[in-house]
Amino acid sequence: MDPMSKVVIIGAGKTGRGFLARLLREQELILIDRDAALIEALNREGKVEIDFFGGKKPSLSVGFAGAYTWENVDASVLEGAEVILVSVGGPNLADVGASLRPYLTAKSKVIVCENASSPAKKLKEAVGIEGLRVAESTVFCTTIEKEKGALAINSEWYPYLQFDGDVFGADAPTLEGLKAVSNFGGFLDRKLFTYNSASCIIAYLGALKGYTVYGDAANDGEILAMLDRNYEIINACICREYGYEEQDQKEFALLSRDKFTDRTLVDTVARNAREPQRKITPAERIVSPMLLEQKYGMDSSILEKTLAAALRYTPEEETAWRQMLAEQGYEGILKNVCGLDPASPLFARVLHMAESGEIL
Repeated sequence: MDPMSKVVIIGAGKTGRGFLARLLREQELILIDRDAALIEALNREGKVEIDFFGGKKPSLSVGFAGAYTWENVDASVLEGAEVILVSVGGPNLADVGASLRPYLTAKSKVIVCENASSPAKKLKEAVGIEGLRVAESTVFCTTIEKEKGALAINSEWYPYLQFDGDVFGADAPTLEGLKAVSNFGGFLDRKLFTYNSASCIIAYLGALKGYTVYGDAANDGEILAMLDRNYEIINACICREYGYEEQDQKEFALLSRDKFTDRTLVDTVARNAREPQRKITPAERIVSPMLLEQKYGMDSSILEKTLAAALRYTPEEETAWRQMLAEQGYEGILKNVCGLDPASPLFARVLHMAESGEIL
């Protein structure tokens, strides 16, 4: 049996402890998180129980070598790590980079496990070590707490974490559960336009129709018809833009559709719709594929409706987003956050839908 490698997971939230720890459970796992109560619970239990939606796989118990807050970390905690996985929200990358700086060298291997815009670049800049290798990855796996505040996780079964192998070259980590991908930029766009875009169609149109359970929204007849139509359109655009084979992209999209319409993957509309201000920027999952559809003269109306629905998504818990809307209004958001041209017909169509509420 091969000896265990040390793997450090920064961010012990649902993805960190429920997906990454599960993938790398045969290694020596170290968890780091700023939440002292969470770290105390992890150290008390010494393991995380993971069940899989629909009982598709046997339950797992994932143990770890130690869990720390940043106040308790010293050089020995990260020393000798084969790879460091960073699983925190995009807004927290700068703080994590500053906290990591004392413990890294140019030889360290870091993978950012966050579906945000340019997370590896943001983390690398925050760390500020010349020559540090930081790779992006894609997180396809849905994970939720079994109960609010519980350590135990309900998870989708997904077998690996794809990451940008070109960053490390021949020195890429080869641990089971990690999968190096070449030409990662194109792959990341493909994922964003196929998976993340579809998720927004379901979440924001579902919220507009009053759904709270994600699977219910995904299986609504009207939403599903629009989802399928947009898959058809964006598939054609992706193949033209990136050179993927038509059947290959169709199968990739069907995996996305199967995931989102599977009612055993218990999820909420709110989780998928959270932080609209992050998801409507020019390089993100609504505006970017919408403009790609426009580039190739295709019908972008479904993503236009999705963007308008996102503008009207204002639950009480989205305080930062509500404040942005109050300060800038729909026009300001479309211009300053989405980066759309106020003189364009596209801008006018989305603004009309947002203001009138005439979306569906």
